[in-house]
Amino acid sequence: MDAQQQSDRGPGRVAPTTFAENETIRTQLAHRTIRAFTPDPVGEEVVRSLLDVARHAPTSSFYQQTTVLWVRDPVLRHEVYRSSGQPYVDGTRGELLVFVVDLHRNACIREEAGEDLEPLGRTTLFLEGVEDAVIAAQNTVVAAESLGLGTVYLGSIGGDPRRVIRALRLPRHTFPLLGLLVGHPDQEPQFKPRLPADLTTAVDTYPEVEDWGAALAGYDATVQTYYDLRDANRRVDSFTHQIRTKPGTGRAEQAPVLEVLHEQGLALG
Repeated sequence: MDAQQQSDRGPGRVAPTTFAENETIRTQLAHRTIRAFTPDPVGEEVVRSLLDVARHAPTSSFYQQTTVLWVRDPVLRHEVYRSSGQPYVDGTRGELLVFVVDLHRNACIREEAGEDLEPLGRTTLFLEGVEDAVIAAQNTVVAAESLGLGTVYLGSIGGDPRRVIRALRLPRHTFPLLGLLVGHPDQEPQFKPRLPADLTTAVDTYPEVEDWGAALAGYDATVQTYYDLRDANRRVDSFTHQIRTKPGTGRAEQAPVLEVLHEQGLALG
């Protein structure tokens, strides 16, 4: 049974029976978050290739509103860690990449041409930059994992975005959206079960669900048998319990993001 079938099977669920499959799809379906890395270096040639993969990702309207920073200075990496609060962000294991929504470059181009910067302050333009950054990051993850490397996304760097902006000297019209650690895995975590396919995919219209609690009962039971890779001795709470209790409690979820975006001249209206 492959990773997707594992994640879709559970009480009351029927796993898909057929998939179009190739090596890339198998790599994507086998994704696991890795938070522990060996001290072995990834190597500059590999990181440069990953940066090139990020650079060639699809981009909204061809605006190319992303910059990726490879954070190599341990002092700067420590500052990103202080924003994140996640211990595996600090130190030297794995390579740290920060994906920046970057409207600064295009602001400079417009400014040099005497054009108004007002359009770049619109929320729609910022969201297009977010799309660019996320797509570039996922391109990088697929490429890294195809090379046998492990990855972990770091939305946690948003715990103190001003600290990251200062540390990485990000100019106006930029925002550090997320980080990514890439390295040689030093753990073998379980596959984390995903929501059932018939609740997260549909044809033409949104899936109709009369009772989410009942629809997710089997998935909740599956999730409760999963052991959190951050604590091998602790089972995780059910999905619905997590959704009832966790949103808004994380450090990054409490950060004054809109305030910082406005300070950066972004998402003004």
